[in-house]
Amino acid sequence: MAGRSSRTAHSVAVLMGGPSAEREVSLSSGRECAAALRVAGYQVTEIELGQARGDEIVRRLAEVDPDVVFNALHGRWGEDGCVQGLLDWLDIPYTHSGVLASALAMDKSRAKDAFRAAGLPVVESIIADADEVRRRHVMPPPYVVKPNGEGSSVGVYIVHDGANQPPQLSAEMPDRVMVETYAPGRELTTTVMDDRALGVTEILTEGWYDYAAKYSVGGSRHVVPADIPADITDACLQMACRAHRALGCTGLTRTDFRWDESRGLDGLIILEVNTQPGMTPTSLAPEQAAHAGIDFPALMRWMVEDALCRS
Repeated sequence: MAGRSSRTAHSVAVLMGGPSAEREVSLSSGRECAAALRVAGYQVTEIELGQARGDEIVRRLAEVDPDVVFNALHGRWGEDGCVQGLLDWLDIPYTHSGVLASALAMDKSRAKDAFRAAGLPVVESIIADADEVRRRHVMPPPYVVKPNGEGSSVGVYIVHDGANQPPQLSAEMPDRVMVETYAPGRELTTTVMDDRALGVTEILTEGWYDYAAKYSVGGSRHVVPADIPADITDACLQMACRAHRALGCTGLTRTDFRWDESRGLDGLIILEVNTQPGMTPTSLAPEQAAHAGIDFPALMRWMVEDALCRS
């Protein structure tokens, strides 16, 4: 798999599945992306990974020898810089962000440090021992407990104001977790294509925007464009681009916000940046792209060509 002199992509390998808690989402994303890439005119090979060992990926990619890898993996290993480093070593262009940006975005605590350094608003948080969090309130409620290195609202606990007991975290939670001040308000999100923010969507759910609400049909309702004041829209667009740059991201990302409308601009905070947004039928990034006039096959084509330009 020597370095390629051509900048034209004919064959695309779609990586999907893998060992993370988001395996099923990855499979759904990968199949949707593969179908759209075929519509866009590419020769597509779907590579469903199991435990995503490096030797397995090297062997599968050697069999296919693609011009570009479309990385539809989510969560650990596929989204945290690991597979990105392997693809760099193999000298195969790939979609989304590179090693450092992926690793930084996946580490919620360090990502917040980068946002603060860029002057972007985030809530206060600490990293604590999971056992200590189970024993006592490590900060006054309301607060949120989550793994420091997972996405898609995996393993998130909300401790409400006035709660008498600390959260009984599951045994699957890591030994160290993030505890952050609960941010009330409306759920907003903005997709960035390289350095262009596509718009703002408001996410409406019956409860909170958990894993089921994100990926179940009917689990949430998306309002695009969001019915919010122009200054809040402008702030979301600008902050999403700044967050994208602060982490060193490339390709497509999505930045999630909470907005407490009672506080105006001061009530807008960044929750996190998703370096590999979901590409399922209920996903937000393709929906925002479509509203901006970019259909799904065209979005896939842009992502492949963007990967080639950075190779």
